[in-house]
Amino acid sequence: MSVRRLDPHAERARRNRLHPRHLEFARPAWRWTSADGVTRINPHALGAIGPNGIKRIDRSGASVEAAAAGGPQASAEPSRRQITIDTPTAYVAVVPELPEGRLSDHDRDLLGLARQLAEARGGAEAGVAVVAVAFQAEVAGLEEAGADRRVDLSSRVDADSYAPEARLAALAAVETALAPAHWIFADDFPGGGDLGRRLAARLALASTASGDASARAATRVWQFADGQTLSRAGDRQDIQRDVARVLLALPECAEPVSDTRHAATLLDLDASVGDASAAPGVIDRGRVAVDPQQIPLAQAPFILSAGRGVSDWDGYHHAAKVLGASEGASRVAVDDGYMPRARQVGATGTFVSASCYVAVGISGAVQHLQGITKCQRVVAINSDPSCDMVKRADFAIIGDGDAVLAAVCAQLGQPQPERGDSRHEEVRHDAA
Repeated sequence: MSVRRLDPHAERARRNRLHPRHLEFARPAWRWTSADGVTRINPHALGAIGPNGIKRIDRSGASVEAAAAGGPQASAEPSRRQITIDTPTAYVAVVPELPEGRLSDHDRDLLGLARQLAEARGGAEAGVAVVAVAFQAEVAGLEEAGADRRVDLSSRVDADSYAPEARLAALAAVETALAPAHWIFADDFPGGGDLGRRLAARLALASTASGDASARAATRVWQFADGQTLSRAGDRQDIQRDVARVLLALPECAEPVSDTRHAATLLDLDASVGDASAAPGVIDRGRVAVDPQQIPLAQAPFILSAGRGVSDWDGYHHAAKVLGASEGASRVAVDDGYMPRARQVGATGTFVSASCYVAVGISGAVQHLQGITKCQRVVAINSDPSCDMVKRADFAIIGDGDAVLAAVCAQLGQPQPERGDSRHEEVRHDAA
């Protein structure tokens, strides 16, 4: 009796997208004949992604064969359904945080919540559009994130300055021009949490005479269902209420848009609407340079993390200073005494949400990967192309971590000092 066995080499090549033979084994055969002459069909290989992002089963195998031949189903990215609203009748406004000028995961969740509210009011058929209100001129990805329109307030407020009164005046101009049915902010401080409460207070004052209860802001919103919102009140207690005009939402408040594409057409506001030139109560004196090592690891925007693959620790510390990155470590590096316990990243250490996380010589244990789930970009520097960290990374450099860090410092014009002078070398770098 012959038994069909799996080829372990083929399985490893299929799971590792960096393997030179990955494409050869990426799509397993959907139909084959066994040793006893019986035709076998792999049900997991059947099907295709439709225009709405839903997988459809095709037992004929035509979609699988078309994908193998490079047909219309060959793309791993499902095609999106185009949504266009020519003349909006109502708006749901979203004010994204845009850290470092890019949409964050939290911003995409906010736009997903806006789409739910728009659909509850009739959606595109009723002309309800989602408008993204940004204090930056160019924002990439709004089309895929679910924005039908966008408003550029960069000419009214400097995006890099802390000017809450000017931002509030600019949002008041949008309120006057568009009168959105709902405003959605990120519930954090000092960003959307502060600005959203300021706008809610202004709208509440304007509606005091009418006694409109919807003017009261809904904070810590984490779900919209059955025409009402749920807000987390602490101690696992939720507050259910009708949808307010101003919502301050938590991360993962809704699923990001994944099956549709929108126009994100620029709206031009009348320059005479609103007055952003009022005397500011807060004067921005500019940013203060902060030592990256003094920033709590959970709040650090840029982390250079080291693991067992790092042997030149003086060079690693020098690279962190040159790059202006906060230092992190795997559990192995901490247990070996190279890094303090407070710098351990992972489920057994600190969960981080850095915009950029660079892992040097870290293989990627399950606990460590859990700790970096919310990082925007992950860069792996490792000599093992098949390790889990390389598979998780958005960008990987295969090579010796010590040598790569030394090359980066040399490229930036600040090479690593000699071994004997490393303790006395003073490193200068820009605050940025």
